[in-house]
Amino acid sequence: MTEPTPPAVLHRAIAASAIGNATEWFDYGIYAYGVTYISAALFPGDTAEATLFALATFAISFLIRPLGGFFWGPLGDRHGRKAVLGVTIVMMAGATVLVGLIPSYAAIGMWAPALLVILRMVQGFSTGGEYGGAAIFMAEYAPDAKRGFYGSFLEVGTLAGFCAGAVLMLGFSLLLGDAAMREWAWRLPFLLAGPLGLVGVYLRSRMEETPLFREVEQQEHRGAGSPLRDLLTRHRRPLLAMSGLVIALNVVNYTLLSYMPTYFERRLGLSTDAALAVPLAGMLFMMVLLPFAGALSDRIGRKPMWMASLIGLMLAVVPLYHVMDAGPVSAVIGYALLGMLYVPQLATISATFPAFFPTPVRFAGFAIAYNLSTSLFGGTAPAVNAWLIDRTGDPLMPAYVMIAACVVGLAALRFTDETARQPLRAA
Repeated sequence: MTEPTPPAVLHRAIAASAIGNATEWFDYGIYAYGVTYISAALFPGDTAEATLFALATFAISFLIRPLGGFFWGPLGDRHGRKAVLGVTIVMMAGATVLVGLIPSYAAIGMWAPALLVILRMVQGFSTGGEYGGAAIFMAEYAPDAKRGFYGSFLEVGTLAGFCAGAVLMLGFSLLLGDAAMREWAWRLPFLLAGPLGLVGVYLRSRMEETPLFREVEQQEHRGAGSPLRDLLTRHRRPLLAMSGLVIALNVVNYTLLSYMPTYFERRLGLSTDAALAVPLAGMLFMMVLLPFAGALSDRIGRKPMWMASLIGLMLAVVPLYHVMDAGPVSAVIGYALLGMLYVPQLATISATFPAFFPTPVRFAGFAIAYNLSTSLFGGTAPAVNAWLIDRTGDPLMPAYVMIAACVVGLAALRFTDETARQPLRAA
């Protein structure tokens, strides 16, 4: 049995976990909200063509994430969560800073997009270990009865990082103007990832390994063989079930967080600043709801939360897209309602997914299932949505894709065990 974690240590663990997630999503926020400026600076072609290239580059980082999952996951199960998380946050923050230092396409030609692709791949590789490790770190510290509540703060970090990146990009745009943003000011938010990463390194350096990992380490369960071989031979069902839930989770996630600014600007005719401001208001609303949803999952279970979210999105996404089409105010309302339906999934990630696997293979199981599904169906969502609309002329294509993903999630939910208020399995 592990001893209860002192509140001060638990709070530090929450902060140490969430800061890495905030750093990761800070980069996504500035990239998604600055894609018009980044594409103009680093890619050839007209605005629409360059933007599509930039969105495709965003997707490339996700294609490398499974390699990161296969690399970092077994390492985290053998050598500890803390060691992996210390390296991944340095790689993420460093790559983000370097993006802000890439010379323009006018200065170095095709080397500009090539360097961006390389740095996005570094970010994807590091994220392959960062997100799963942070969720597990938090889950293995949290008390069983409140794992949903405390785990929700990892996603508060997600939205806080994304909103911080968005606010910086929007703020610099309003303060300095479009011409300065296109010439040089788009780089400033990327450079600010450096201090954020240093804070994360400091917080994580002060933490010990999780109690559950130390318990298994003392019992020498890790010496039985390869965590990866054990995972693939004995835990195929939870791998598949979690992968299905992640497909639903991340198609919705990356459509709402990464693609919607582009959608509002290109399809609804909003100005660049208005297209950035609408999702930002919706995400701030979601941040307020997350801890309440996490706490509710501790009372009624994770599966009812997921079922309500998936069915709600399937029924409401098309009507809410029509609401968003009606104008800027309606766009805020429609986006906020979509976000509210998505919150029950988002709030329970750190409580739901680590419970799929026992401690000796938890990091590898989470990292592989999460990153394979995310790379194929999540990070590609912005580029796929843009491509489908261009090919069909139907602005509702993102809604149809979201419905299909939710159907996959409902099928996976049938094979998911309820784990609320139960201890995480040690072996």
